[in-house]
Amino acid sequence: MVEQQRGRYLGGSDGAPPPPPPGGYRGARRVPETAYATGGMIPASADVVYRAEPEPQKRTVSTLGLIALSATVLFVLTMLLMMGAGGTDALYGTTMIVLQLIVLGAVVAAVLTPRGRMLGTVALAVTLVFNVATVGAMGALRSAATHAYSGTKSAKQLHDEAYPGIRDVSDASVLSAPSLEQTQVAGDRLMAEVRERLSREFGFTWVPSGAIDVGPERNGYGGESMLKRYASVVWTTEQPVHDTARKREVMRAIDGVLAEQRLIMPLYPLNEPGNGISDDMVAKLYGSRDPAAQHTWEYYAGAYPDPLRFYAYAYDLSKDPTGEFRIQREAMHRQTGEPLEGIQLAVFARQVLSDADRAEFEERLRDYPGY
Repeated sequence: MVEQQRGRYLGGSDGAPPPPPPGGYRGARRVPETAYATGGMIPASADVVYRAEPEPQKRTVSTLGLIALSATVLFVLTMLLMMGAGGTDALYGTTMIVLQLIVLGAVVAAVLTPRGRMLGTVALAVTLVFNVATVGAMGALRSAATHAYSGTKSAKQLHDEAYPGIRDVSDASVLSAPSLEQTQVAGDRLMAEVRERLSREFGFTWVPSGAIDVGPERNGYGGESMLKRYASVVWTTEQPVHDTARKREVMRAIDGVLAEQRLIMPLYPLNEPGNGISDDMVAKLYGSRDPAAQHTWEYYAGAYPDPLRFYAYAYDLSKDPTGEFRIQREAMHRQTGEPLEGIQLAVFARQVLSDADRAEFEERLRDYPGY
């Protein structure tokens, strides 16, 4: 039975495929004879029509996108130029805000069109980074740092800005006061006298630190004055002073020198409560309300109306239970090399005129009668 079924498929030859059914397989297609004759090639006599592939259509640049991008770039350049000229206030004016809205409208229109979307997106990114708010803020910070407000100042404001003196300070008093050089000589002489007295009475040795600092004063009209501020080199003892009674003896000895130098004011303790500073502020600045528990004593004397100001300090790390003051003193030691604790002397002066600038100062004052 099995052999009979196999015979139906073998077709009389082992392994050969069975013959097709009568009429052929359904859906079979007869191959043209010409295909066998030509080996599957199309005969030369046949008419062959070749059709070229259509070229891809080139996309043109959107005019609206170009307008939006160009307007954005021009608007940003205008704002940056105004900021460079100091026109910070003008950046926030009505005109600039209206122009910003017009440019933004063109950018949005370009983004909404298929052909202008790419350029519109670029313009939108530029607008988000550089706009009236961001450029105006940059201009405000720049003006505040450099005092470059000339772009919006009137002629009178610019004139006042160049005033060589200081607002509400008499020019006559400036010219009659000791000069910068005279103040420096007087301060050096005073500190030398104090050091000599304290060395003789208490055996102190001294270390100079820092450097002379001379800088311009502001004139009260937005500009720099020709007057200077002065800070001397500071002198600090190599020996600490921890005893409260000994500190007071040192300050009394300094007072004696000041009296000999004919300074009008004696030493005034800024670190003691009731001297114009609240008790809480005294504790914050000097470590305690009680001078006996303070890590810093600060005494001051002036020679009014002369500009010289003399300061004496007493730094005492034994009165620093938290260690915070020691950290401050160690930072100062690394910066200037001064000892961590001891008695320190310094001289300051404000609103002094250099001898080298006196002639120019008087010449420029001629343009400011009544100031």
